[in-house]
Amino acid sequence: MDRTKSKSSQEFVPVKEVREGITILKDGSMQMVLAASSLNFALKSHDEQTAILLQYQNFLNSLDFTMQILIESKKLDIKPYLATIDERIAAQTEDLLKVQTREYKEFIRKFTETVNIMSKSFFVVVPYNPPVMQVGTSSTASPLAKLFGRTSDKTVTQQETANFEENRSQLEQRVNVVSQGLSRLGVRTLRLGTEELIELFFRIFNPEEAGGITGQAQSK
Repeated sequence: MDRTKSKSSQEFVPVKEVREGITILKDGSMQMVLAASSLNFALKSHDEQTAILLQYQNFLNSLDFTMQILIESKKLDIKPYLATIDERIAAQTEDLLKVQTREYKEFIRKFTETVNIMSKSFFVVVPYNPPVMQVGTSSTASPLAKLFGRTSDKTVTQQETANFEENRSQLEQRVNVVSQGLSRLGVRTLRLGTEELIELFFRIFNPEEAGGITGQAQSK
């Protein structure tokens, strides 16, 4: 195969960079990701379920921007738990309890071999599309200014930094709206930092190595 014709895998990844907990895509849009807690809807009473659904409906209707819900499912690694049981067996002095603990460990081991136990993580992706024209950036600076040398690299860098801070402020406002709306439903959220985002992207783009299966749903 001609290497000049084969595309690098990076060309298919829409992420340009991750900066200060913000994902910047190749099209210039920005995103923040919130980790969200789960809510055991089935254990709620009928009245509570109705109230949650109405609150969620009102929350979605109040948004004037899109958001995305990401669900990451991966097989639960039971080995650390079995290792903890082994430690308790070794520390156990009562013979009967030691036998019972061994039987319990064997039950867990066989059960997890026949049934795939999945752990789920929930994320909310909040996007922001900066204005098409932001004066002073390297991509939108006046052609005449470039031609006559009126736009220095330092000026462009300063303007890009100012634009980034302005766009981040707009994005953070959206994130706060989403966090407050979900908190009314009893869902806690936590904003992912740069390292956490990189780890998440690794799991998304390398599901076999990470042992995960990722699905997504567009909420609005």
